[in-house]
Amino acid sequence: MEPIIRTENLSIQFGGHKAVDRVNFEMPEKHFKSIIGPNGAGKTTFFNLLSGELKATEGDVFFKGESLAKYSSVERTRKGLGRSFQITNVFPNLTVLENVRLAVQSKEKIRFHFLKSYKSYKKLTEKAKLILDQVLLLNKSEAIASQLSHGEKRKLEIAMLLALDTEVLLLDEPTAGMSLEEVPTILEVIRGIKMRGDKTILLIEHKMDMILDFSDSIMVLFNGKLLADGTPTEIMNNETVQNAYLGGLYDGELVETS
Repeated sequence: MEPIIRTENLSIQFGGHKAVDRVNFEMPEKHFKSIIGPNGAGKTTFFNLLSGELKATEGDVFFKGESLAKYSSVERTRKGLGRSFQITNVFPNLTVLENVRLAVQSKEKIRFHFLKSYKSYKKLTEKAKLILDQVLLLNKSEAIASQLSHGEKRKLEIAMLLALDTEVLLLDEPTAGMSLEEVPTILEVIRGIKMRGDKTILLIEHKMDMILDFSDSIMVLFNGKLLADGTPTEIMNNETVQNAYLGGLYDGELVETS
């Protein structure tokens, strides 16, 4: 079966530095894969190549067997690759509901008539509320997005991705910058998305307990190269990974080095 995402010798070079170096990987549909690696390993750059934020200097990205080389980041989103960022990306002056409803509207390709109240578009609003319920934000529907906590903004960003109904979710450090109190709710949201089983999820994250709990497989980047790709157990027991990145085993779990 054709993988939903595949890269072929994917590379990008900045001056004399190869930030991503001939990475080949495949990802099955409806699979949850995490990407780990130390700072500077090329994780976010790799995401930027997949999503079209950066143009590869060598190699290609394939989605359902089709080369994405000629497509922009917006066009890749329309095809089914949805991307979240380390910094939240929402409309700060709109309400939570309006943010998600606009994303639903974009997906449905519905234009509002300037003489028609938005209340006439009940299906859009109903779908937006269902999505907000999924990300545990329904009680914040009428809040202005700028007034949300950082963790709530991350949930809103995920809601907007779900509203676009992309087949693949590229989640770049969804817990970054969150307080300890906020982390469990975002984990609950991501777990719920995984349990529904209709999305392919590629995650960058530093929280090893989360990675081991959620992932069907883990890929390790090191100095821009693909160091290993396997099940969580295989990665935990991979001596090369331990020596190069994780610093060994502690109480049966991988410990990330700084």
